[in-house]
Amino acid sequence: MTLSVSSGPQVDLRVHPVDDVLDRVALSLRTALLPDTVVRKRRSVGARTDRDTWVRIERRLPEKIAGQGWNGTECAARLEGVARPAWHGCLVWREAGGPVMWRADETDLLPGAPVGTAILSQAPELPEEWWTALNSSLDALAAHRTRRIATPDTVTITQEMVTESLHGVFVDDFDTTVRHWVPAHADLNWANVTAPVFSLFDWEDWGNAPRGLDSASLWASSLAVPALADRVRRERRRDFESRDGKLMTLFVCSKILGPCAHPEDPRLEPARRMAERVVGELQAE
Repeated sequence: MTLSVSSGPQVDLRVHPVDDVLDRVALSLRTALLPDTVVRKRRSVGARTDRDTWVRIERRLPEKIAGQGWNGTECAARLEGVARPAWHGCLVWREAGGPVMWRADETDLLPGAPVGTAILSQAPELPEEWWTALNSSLDALAAHRTRRIATPDTVTITQEMVTESLHGVFVDDFDTTVRHWVPAHADLNWANVTAPVFSLFDWEDWGNAPRGLDSASLWASSLAVPALADRVRRERRRDFESRDGKLMTLFVCSKILGPCAHPEDPRLEPARRMAERVVGELQAE
């Protein structure tokens, strides 16, 4: 079967045809993908099946499949104490005639709708049980052990990468050495969590990362809603007060304030204020 999505780094699955891909997945998994449930993102496509499960299909170039593979959802199936959809199975194949790999993972349906987009502009209504589940899940995740290395934005996070990211934006002299590396989701934002029942999904990039990466990422995703950002910092206070958590705060701020900063991004000013504060704290140590 010839797939209709061409190879190459610029393919955006939100606009390119994927009918052949969906047909292949449905045939191999012996289920039907419901057309009116298809959700298309830049590098993935998802759909509900006729057996009340969800299938997520991702396209990657071989160079983006590092030594640990791209089986994050499968590997996350063993994580105890973390609220996430159960994993059922997968399908992996190489595209005919092109250097492209495809992977489809089947999981339980989400227990609720995603809270919102990656960056929120309005505060969501979240019950106290939601925050309790967030905290217990992140704490349980950090207590696990894994050989996987987190790949936020599909880029492997290393000490060198952290140092370059921080010193590329903040010229102040401070030590960027990470002391504690723990398992992290590595893509924690409001588009990857559900409510009113908390569940964390899209596990493709999880692995070891500096302590506080997830907390800082969710905080950065909340900065356009000051009260929500403050709530995240209160709930995850232990992460933010740690030295590594301060480095991760600067790490997410560097993405907001760096060369690709948008002048109308409402997160710019709060990120700048927080960065100045955290740099001062690190220099005072």
